[in-house]
Amino acid sequence: MHSSTHEIRQRLLILLLRAFVIVLFLSFLFFTLIIGYFLTSSSTPIPFPFVSTLEGYYLARGNWDGVESVFTSVNGLDEMSTLMLDKDHRIILDRRHAAVSETSSTPVIGFVYEIQDRDVVFNLVAHDETVGYLVLAPFSFSQRFGVARAIIFPVGIISLTLVIFLVIVATLLMRRFVNPLADVIYAARAVTEGKLDTRITTEGPQDLRRLSESFNEMAASLERSDRERRDMLADVAHELRTPLSVIRGRLEGIVDGIYAENGSQVSLALEQTYVLERLVDDLRLLTLAETRQLPFDKKQVNIGELIERVLVLFSAEAEEKNISLSFPQKNGDLSASVDPQRFEQVMSNLVGNALRYVSDGGRIWVTADETAQGLCITVNDNGKGIPDEDLPFIFDRFWRKDKSRSRTSGGTGLGLAISRQLIEAQGGVIEARNLPEGGLQVMISLRR
Repeated sequence: MHSSTHEIRQRLLILLLRAFVIVLFLSFLFFTLIIGYFLTSSSTPIPFPFVSTLEGYYLARGNWDGVESVFTSVNGLDEMSTLMLDKDHRIILDRRHAAVSETSSTPVIGFVYEIQDRDVVFNLVAHDETVGYLVLAPFSFSQRFGVARAIIFPVGIISLTLVIFLVIVATLLMRRFVNPLADVIYAARAVTEGKLDTRITTEGPQDLRRLSESFNEMAASLERSDRERRDMLADVAHELRTPLSVIRGRLEGIVDGIYAENGSQVSLALEQTYVLERLVDDLRLLTLAETRQLPFDKKQVNIGELIERVLVLFSAEAEEKNISLSFPQKNGDLSASVDPQRFEQVMSNLVGNALRYVSDGGRIWVTADETAQGLCITVNDNGKGIPDEDLPFIFDRFWRKDKSRSRTSGGTGLGLAISRQLIEAQGGVIEARNLPEGGLQVMISLRR
């Protein structure tokens, strides 16, 4: 696992660094092109900071006499290739470089200078009136390239420094962001390969911690579903084995002449087919209820009357076992919107389950009360109850863990599971708890 996650971390880190480098390279290229454009374009004026100095000189003296001192005293101005013209375009001062002067026909001082298209001209203004011109002769390509190189070089140094800084930052952030993300990627691959017990540690920023927690919850849910599926298949196989073995044994006995063809053995085999049919029907009903494909015909019904009808159906069995079956408590308006057939099936499952596991001479009673939210129906018995640690599992399919209520006759082990699905599908809640005086209580809460 460590080698795989290490490789994923390396790839993520390289991807992160690659993104940083691309951004820096594009930024460097953009600024280089912009600087090159401004420096090599002959028609773009170059900002000149000395115009105000020359204008101040004229305001102080009223003329341009001795203006050479300005060029020699201001740092950088003396190195510029410039011409000074008066307001009539006559040359006052010629400070162009020798290379420029040799390659052009330059008028002498005092003559009129015709401004060229490639010249950069700055008006010198005093008292809102133009008193002269400062002309910058166009830079040669080598001069412009030198200036561009002088600017690009520090930009490159800054970019390189930023690259180093971002590499350090990326390395420091690797544990904070890259490592948790790599763990999630590896764990997701493991889950897709069937390793549902894979879990990851929750670390990093809050969003990554939530992602890790959500992944762990998802993996746990998948593992639980897979375990339940395997358990259900094993339970179905177990439930089918017993009646099939009985049927096979009886039929083989009949074929071999051990049993009569119309004797009690045929009746026993037929009884086991009924068990199989009931099991298959219950499995189909449970599957439809769990997938919410079971149709419901909900209508307003009187729950009290429905409960009384169910108790009448089980009264004969209760009398046979000498079990008291009663409905002593019914308070308020007991009407609710439910599917009467499905709800009657739920009550039959609960009462039948209680009758199956309450000892002879025991007691079963049902209550129904109106509440602020709807109705509360309970099915109670005074049997042995269920260990508290097993209560959360009694609504699972084929639950067999409790020893005090092991199935000795009838039933498919799906009654409580079906009851929960039928109640929840209609917006209700079903719960179970042990009574303080002993026995089990199953409580149904319905909304109106």
